[in-house]
Amino acid sequence: MDIFDNKKGGFTIMSGKTDVHGGFGQGVLDLNAVSSVIIDGDEAYIDMGALHAKSSVEKGIKWTTNKEEVPNGKPYWLVWVTVDRNENGPYYAGATACYMEIDREARRGYKILADHVNRMDYSMKRRIMLEELGEKEKAALKKLLIDNNAAMFENSSEELKRSLS
Repeated sequence: MDIFDNKKGGFTIMSGKTDVHGGFGQGVLDLNAVSSVIIDGDEAYIDMGALHAKSSVEKGIKWTTNKEEVPNGKPYWLVWVTVDRNENGPYYAGATACYMEIDREARRGYKILADHVNRMDYSMKRRIMLEELGEKEKAALKKLLIDNNAAMFENSSEELKRSLS
């Protein structure tokens, strides 16, 4: 059961069914518990388009894995946030950050797609990997998580709270 409406930009909560049967569809990832957050400077916002590399900042960008090809790139962070439930209710279970640079004017961007995919996987495995974020980015993410649902933040791990302080 979802407790937030995705159309309003909230985080989704995993349904009660998390097992995968051995038949058709085995190995298919369930992304219902994952939300994508874009951090642009000191602002963080949910942009579910990032699940398919089509967030508002990624649209229309030609990507490269060579940073030198994007000399005027602006730094952005994509944070994969996975939610779950425990005995106290919903909480932020995984959070991992991925770096990218985008030059909107030149329509060029730098990112390592494999890193973005691996970090999404790590978030789904309930890992916290936010050490690369700067203080400004951590503050923006913390504010978004608390503003979205303070009870979920309070119910989250001490590791997440430490990572964002």
